[in-house]
Amino acid sequence: MDPELIDDCVHCGFCLPACPTYLLWGEEMDSPRGRINLMEQHVGGVPITPEMAGHFDACLGCMACVPVCPSGVRYDLLIEQTRAEVERSYRRPPWERALRTLVFHLFPYPRRLRLLRGPLRLYQHPGLRRRIRPLLPAPVAAMSELVPPIRPRIRLPRVVRARGERRAVVGMLTGCVQDAFFAEVNSATARVLAMEGCDVIIPGAQGCCGALSEHSGRAEEAARFSDRLGEVFTRAGVDAVVVNAAGCGSSLKEGSPLRERAAPLAFHDLTEFLMELGPRAERHPLPLSVAYHDACHLAHAQGITAQPRTLLRQIPGLTLREIPSGQTCCGSAGTYNLFQPDAARELGDLKAANVRSTGVDLLVSGNPGCSLQIASALSRAGVRLPVAHTAQVLDASLRGLSRKALRA
Repeated sequence: MDPELIDDCVHCGFCLPACPTYLLWGEEMDSPRGRINLMEQHVGGVPITPEMAGHFDACLGCMACVPVCPSGVRYDLLIEQTRAEVERSYRRPPWERALRTLVFHLFPYPRRLRLLRGPLRLYQHPGLRRRIRPLLPAPVAAMSELVPPIRPRIRLPRVVRARGERRAVVGMLTGCVQDAFFAEVNSATARVLAMEGCDVIIPGAQGCCGALSEHSGRAEEAARFSDRLGEVFTRAGVDAVVVNAAGCGSSLKEGSPLRERAAPLAFHDLTEFLMELGPRAERHPLPLSVAYHDACHLAHAQGITAQPRTLLRQIPGLTLREIPSGQTCCGSAGTYNLFQPDAARELGDLKAANVRSTGVDLLVSGNPGCSLQIASALSRAGVRLPVAHTAQVLDASLRGLSRKALRA
């Protein structure tokens, strides 16, 4: 924990109304200001206690406090340093260690996730699910509720050629959860880029970018993943790497330790890249009302809010509506909804209620974790509202598909 970064905080309290956990519980130590106070105590010699670790673990890492801080406190760096310190110096209870071992031996490995598709498809049979779920440990049961319907696997080619004159050669990050459970998003991303004039290079065996590990204080593990990913895309010889998952993108952007290790590659969120490239392909009408959900690691960490909205508004017939309190985290936050399921559920239910109030036909998100989290909360509330990625909406418009294509 950097004492100079800690000293930047003047304890003014501007962060309090931006912090989801403070909004939930009203506890000072569950606000950025309170957690910085605990960091200061530890730097001063106080060991990390179970209570301190609990307050640090309860932070979503959503970064909503960073843009509202008048003193420019780098809470994003502080919480990552703190989590690394917690992992080094605090011994968690056995059940917590077991859960974290399971998560970090599974989620950063796309092949392992793909092996789960068959068992999960069986589990999703209503009768089998009713019998098995009561037998599962609570954390595993919480994970199972987040799994989307298992669809036939899509295998992407290694190269997708540009339609018409080539404007760029880009790599595409396929991700871990995105690859295993949202392959249709990757497929749509590749088509959109190709229709906008890009040769899309999709290297095999990409592996994880390290974001989940980095956000959970597992710095050495994150470094191994990012080094390998950087080597894969450097060999691919691309002009830029396009990312369609907010959490991955924020860890790969400039200023992040992962980004520095993956230099000299340039990483761009899909919507950011498309806006810089400029539209070329014809947009066909999509008569839909949609609400766009700001993923925290896109809006707060990367500052990308206008680009996806502009791209959606370019589609004829599409009406864009804002979600009340849309800046508040949905509770996904990488692995948060796995390690802090109760708090995540509260935030998910709040987000679902706000989404429902818009009365839209479709919810649009730029992050797979958010899509899983909000879809699960909507389902609990008995709301049947389809959730799509920005790439899928653009793909439907560029290909002239009907609105039914986004309601499957």
